[in-house]
Amino acid sequence: MTISATTVPFVDLGLQHARVADEINTAIDEVISTTAFILGTHVERFESEFATYCGTEYAVGVANGTDAIELALRAIGTAPGDDVILPANTFVATAEAVVRCGARPVLVDCGEDFLIDPTLLGPLITDRTSAVIPVHLYGQMANIEAIRGVAGGAVRIIEDAAQSQGAQRWGRRAGSLGDVAATSFYPGKNLGAYGDAGAVMTSSEDAADLVRAMRNHGGVRKYEHCDLGMNSRLDGIQAAVLSVKLKQLDEWNQERQQAASRYAALLGDVPAVVLPTVSAGNDHVWHLYVVRVPDRDRVLRELGEAGIAAGIHYPTPIHLLPAFGFLGHRVGDFPMAERVSAEILSLPIFPGITADQQVLVAEVLRAAVAGR
Repeated sequence: MTISATTVPFVDLGLQHARVADEINTAIDEVISTTAFILGTHVERFESEFATYCGTEYAVGVANGTDAIELALRAIGTAPGDDVILPANTFVATAEAVVRCGARPVLVDCGEDFLIDPTLLGPLITDRTSAVIPVHLYGQMANIEAIRGVAGGAVRIIEDAAQSQGAQRWGRRAGSLGDVAATSFYPGKNLGAYGDAGAVMTSSEDAADLVRAMRNHGGVRKYEHCDLGMNSRLDGIQAAVLSVKLKQLDEWNQERQQAASRYAALLGDVPAVVLPTVSAGNDHVWHLYVVRVPDRDRVLRELGEAGIAAGIHYPTPIHLLPAFGFLGHRVGDFPMAERVSAEILSLPIFPGITADQQVLVAEVLRAAVAGR
């Protein structure tokens, strides 16, 4: 195959912006005219809207998703020396936030659905375990009820909902099933800001109050600092953008679901391509459409040469990253996470992707796995 200009982008944020540009511009102008640049009324409005959407009492806007996980952990009392259980196959930020709290990441393998395997949790839970962080990976929710059944009431559940805005499990939205939840509004997310942004969701008033204080240097009023906090405030422009885009989220998620169904139809007869599954009770919102293929790196290269922008989420499990060598793990410790990391391939999916674009992706992928 010959290298060409990209024919199918991985995401198309320009296309998404064009659909809300006028409303976005009006919202940004309002922030500028009121000079509510940090926190303020636009942030408060979005927090209220997003909490209602998620089905929680509170949402607290913060600077990014990594801070959101750390603040969620601190809100439930995670302290230095505690253990926090999380899947081996996640983005580094999940484990990074645990270490930033002074706690120790305790890794667990995933199942065939890429989600944390609740059946493996029991032996990992000790009197040092502060929390379990199920990651709602690729757009579908982890089995929170099974995790809670194993973990018991003393171990808190913090949802990493960064890839699942709008997803539901048994009719309840991501962010509402755990004790606390954290999300990212990185621009490529299903609900993405125009820069870094995040939020902590909870129905605990105490946890929400603590996060509000910690995001603002440990105080809720200027120059009154009762706790050691951090600077992790959501800015008004990002909140205004998110308020506009939140109104479109369900429609955009429906377009992702339609695109996922189309891929399943186009690729269902290709034995070499293992399609993603949807676990019982889940309403998947397809942040990513992740298949498994043999000889993945060659297939990825041939897609790129044909103008198809694909990706890998994620190529290296946490325990094999040099930054987490101190955990003492080795190859073979988490066999499913290691296996899928060598096979996974994320295909282009975004609101507005056309049938013709998906047909082209499927044709090129079909040829690549056949070695043609």
